[in-house]
This record gives sequence, C-alpha cells and structure tokens, in this order.
Amino acid sequence: MHAQRVVDEVGRRAVVDVLRVTYQHEKRWVSDPETQFPAGDLTRPDISWFLATARSRPAGVLRVLYDPPLALYASYGFKALDPSIRVEDFVRRNRIAEIGRFAVLPRYRRRMMLAAALMRASTAEVVARGYTHFVTDVFEDDPHSPYGFHTRVMGFHPVATHDVGELACRSRRITLVLDLRTAYKRLRIRGNWLYRYLTGPWDDALHRHMLA
Repeated sequence: MHAQRVVDEVGRRAVVDVLRVTYQHEKRWVSDPETQFPAGDLTRPDISWFLATARSRPAGVLRVLYDPPLALYASYGFKALDPSIRVEDFVRRNRIAEIGRFAVLPRYRRRMMLAAALMRASTAEVVARGYTHFVTDVFEDDPHSPYGFHTRVMGFHPVATHDVGELACRSRRITLVLDLRTAYKRLRIRGNWLYRYLTGPWDDALHRHMLA
C-alpha cells in the first residue's frame, strides 16, 4: 500500500473515481463527485488531497483542510461530549487540520494498512506545516466508519456530536480530535509498528519538533 499527495489532473481523476464509487453510488452522500474535488483544489494552499494505491490502482482517498473556518463549525450546532472542550474556543487556540472525504473502495476495506498509508502521508505534511491537531467527523450509523481505526489505532477521542454537515447523510456526526504531539509521544513510548510506520519518512527536525 502506498499513499501520496495528489498534484496533477491524473491524480485528481483517480480521486474522483474513488468518490464516485463510494460517496455517490454506494453511500449516496453526493450527487456529483466532481464537486468534491474541483480542479482548483490542486493549487489551493489550504487543501491537500491524498490518494492511496494498491498495486498501482486507486484504492482510497483523504482530504485535509487547513485552518477550517470557524463559521463552518458554528453552523453545525455542536453538542459537547467532553465538557472541558468548547469546540469554537479549541479551533481559535490551536492550528487545526481537518480530515475529510476519507473513503476506501469496498474491496480494500479489510486492509488496515491502506488507511494507515493515508494517515502516514497526511500526517507527515500536517506536522511539517506546524499544525497541532487533527479534527474529523465520522457518521454514527455508517457500517464502514473509520471510527474504530481513528480511536483505537490513532488515538482520536470524541468531543462532540452534530446532526448536519456538508454531506447528504442523515446519520449523526461524531467529531473526533487528535492532539498530534500527545499522540506522537504516546506512540513513541510504545515503540510499536504504527510509530515506526507513521514516522518512517520523517527527518530529525520533525522528531525534535514533536518532542519539544
């Protein structure tokens, strides 16, 4: 399994094809997958798309939105699960990178390394840019939700729920947050395969930054 940032039209088309199978035909969350990844996203500094491949074939995608607008979160009507965290204040005080459009083709969903490859590629870029936290939403009733991977493997924790969002899904959304430095230190102490895999491409400067 391999994942990398999408930088050209060929990669964009591959991402749209994955979203067409998953988000349009299977889930019916969007009517036109082209609108999810317009060509202009290729040059936007606040968006990164990542494509995972299996034997050089498109298999999964992930989008990172940097510094998501506070107004977007305010419009969702959050219901806090963790009373110590106010989502709006949290967004103001930290450098947030939002994970979205996390999709894996049905035939690859049992391969955890595909999701890990997407997280490896995206995390390396997010940390290099100096961001401090990941935030993401998962659907409560989605049988293919990455909730288990995010919480058990990566260390995300749920902080809020909300009933509306960008996609046409009636399921309640669960908002998850990952403190990148805390997660890094926890994985480093354990020294398990995930730490070695996720940080494999990192240089010494990134490690020093996360240990500061």
